[in-house]
Amino acid sequence: MSDRSEKLARFRQLHAGDGTFVMPNPWDAGSARLLSHLGFEALATTSAGFAFSKGKRDSFAGLSRDELLANAAEIVQATDLPVSADLEDGFGAAPETCAETIRRAAGVGLVGGSIEDATGDPADPIFDAGLATERVAAAAEAARAEGFVLTARAENFLWGRPDLGDTIRRLQSFAEAGADVLYAPGLPDLDSIAAVVGAVDRPVNVVMGLSGKPLTVADLAGVGVKRISVGGSFARAALGALMRAAREVRDAGTFGYAAEAMPDAEVAALMSQVVSPNRS
Repeated sequence: MSDRSEKLARFRQLHAGDGTFVMPNPWDAGSARLLSHLGFEALATTSAGFAFSKGKRDSFAGLSRDELLANAAEIVQATDLPVSADLEDGFGAAPETCAETIRRAAGVGLVGGSIEDATGDPADPIFDAGLATERVAAAAEAARAEGFVLTARAENFLWGRPDLGDTIRRLQSFAEAGADVLYAPGLPDLDSIAAVVGAVDRPVNVVMGLSGKPLTVADLAGVGVKRISVGGSFARAALGALMRAAREVRDAGTFGYAAEAMPDAEVAALMSQVVSPNRS
């Protein structure tokens, strides 16, 4: 396996180089192994996909920091690619809590991660802009000390606040506070994405696989997007395939789904052959 410093250098170069790169989101070590063999240059965890695998909803109360970082550590160990993590709200409102989350994330081998400005409180879903910026500043200080690519997320469009002006101002403040990458999930169209890219001086991440007008990698590259992720949509696609297969068996009594399943030999070739010492 590549060491963390080498992965960090590769990850930083992806953001500094020309063009746009896609960073898909595995939800466990097995899906990380599959994606690693397809030519992608980096991976990102998904709190949503991991929550689904644990039988939980994707929510602030669904996963603890320890659970999320343990999952991220397994993904890191499963691949030679750089891995960035969805670190939700930093697992606490206080700036120092966000900083501690960054330190712990670096400690499990992650080379990057995101902190969002959503509170988890439906009645007051977005942190005050001042506190949100303080949280990013604390996380950025920890990221510089640890060697870590910090992504700052402005969550307005996911929480019923479709205010592009406020979103851009927040992202600009996050950049001034030291964020390396900026991200506003849920932007509704290419024009709003282009407006964000044009208004900030940091690489911009865009998530695809949500609802809305379908866009291509070429579309996003054309307006200057640096990084594209897919959030929990790959996990949901896998769950969709499972449900279609199960309904076929239940309703038709047939097993046609097997024709589209990955062959066992192909799966086995991509998975680890290391045998646990505890295996009987």
